Amino acid sequence: MSLVISNRSYRYLFSAAAISNLGDGVSALAFPWLASLLTRDPFLIGMVTFANRLPWFLLTLPIGVITDHYDRRGLMINADIIRLCLTCGVLGIILTLPEAHNSNEMTSIGFLALLAFGFGSAEVVRDNAAQTVLPSIVMRKDLERANGQMWSVEQITGSFVGPPLAGALIAYSLPAPFAFDAVTFGLAAFFVWHISLPPKAPSVRLPMGQSIKEAWVWTKQHPTILRLALMLGTLNFQSTIFVSLMVLYAQDIFTLSATAYGVLLTAGAVGGVAGGVFGPKVVEHLGPQRSAILGLALFPLECLITAFASSPFIVGGALCIGMFGAVLWNLVTVSYRQRVIPDHLLGRLNSIYRFFGWGFMPLGALAGGWLVNMAEPELGREYAQRVPYFLCFCTGSVLMVYGAIKLRFHHIDNERQADFALKSKPHKRIGP
Repeated sequence: MSLVISNRSYRYLFSAAAISNLGDGVSALAFPWLASLLTRDPFLIGMVTFANRLPWFLLTLPIGVITDHYDRRGLMINADIIRLCLTCGVLGIILTLPEAHNSNEMTSIGFLALLAFGFGSAEVVRDNAAQTVLPSIVMRKDLERANGQMWSVEQITGSFVGPPLAGALIAYSLPAPFAFDAVTFGLAAFFVWHISLPPKAPSVRLPMGQSIKEAWVWTKQHPTILRLALMLGTLNFQSTIFVSLMVLYAQDIFTLSATAYGVLLTAGAVGGVAGGVFGPKVVEHLGPQRSAILGLALFPLECLITAFASSPFIVGGALCIGMFGAVLWNLVTVSYRQRVIPDHLLGRLNSIYRFFGWGFMPLGALAGGWLVNMAEPELGREYAQRVPYFLCFCTGSVLMVYGAIKLRFHHIDNERQADFALKSKPHKRIGP
């Protein structure tokens, strides 16, 4: 029986993920598009992405402690409400857009970056809490299937429906996508409010520094977890370069409108949905280690194709390939972490993992714009925008080789090892 039908709390978590990621998919296009209306400088646009990702470096560790010691459901609700309020601030920027064009672009971008930092801070809280909630409401043998379903719906709503919807909303009215985004945050909070979590064993609330140290000692004793975190950090550094430059890449090289750019981004969703639906079967057939290496191999391929693409259709194919690899990697590594890490440490361990895994993203946002600005005087605008994608291909290829040599998955007991390979009854559809 489908988890969505049989598990009430999972159904509400699944619904919250669907509606929240629909809003994220809309803002993923609308936010950088708004930045590109305020400035054409790749570095300044990268600054907005930098501000959005900076909380993953600054706040991840303390938020992990808070996640372990406080009500995770309440944290998710409050984070969504805060994001709803911040969206109203973005609407304020849009209403003053004519004045912003006449003023210093640094002022407008600075205010947008400040709001982006607020969004990122709330996202740190919500995402860390959400990932620790799933193992509490789903049986361990269903983790791969549940994660596959969650990523499928996230890709369908966030990358398949959201971007073209954002393009259509922008064509109708620039404030429309942000107003829509505010509604989705409110609905997501409503769904999370209905989730029932099992009673949580009381934990000793140690001082912040001691709590983080306890989790760090556990991480050092499990080198596979630490290695995965560092590899994820390298992947996310590269992917942030990739994503932060795409809005200008699409406009300057292919002259795409907002609507056409939204359609382009949906190509990645096709790969993401395929990864969510077929990924568990790939893991079952190849095993976690080979599946993770396959995911690592697809990212540099995506970058190489994009670097030399001559049409947006080719870029769309590359996005599809890369997203399939990303979901396959996440399916293996997140399920592994959820199974191996003890529940009372899950929030803190996730925060340490994401400190390394996501903390490099702000640097990637700055590096992309800096590379374009450095290369443009010698190569011209078009070829300068292709350089970062080629460099990501090179570094991604090195990471793939490293993973093939060093990456090993070890399960903490025979029961969990059998659980990872457990074959569930065939379903007509693994997705939602």
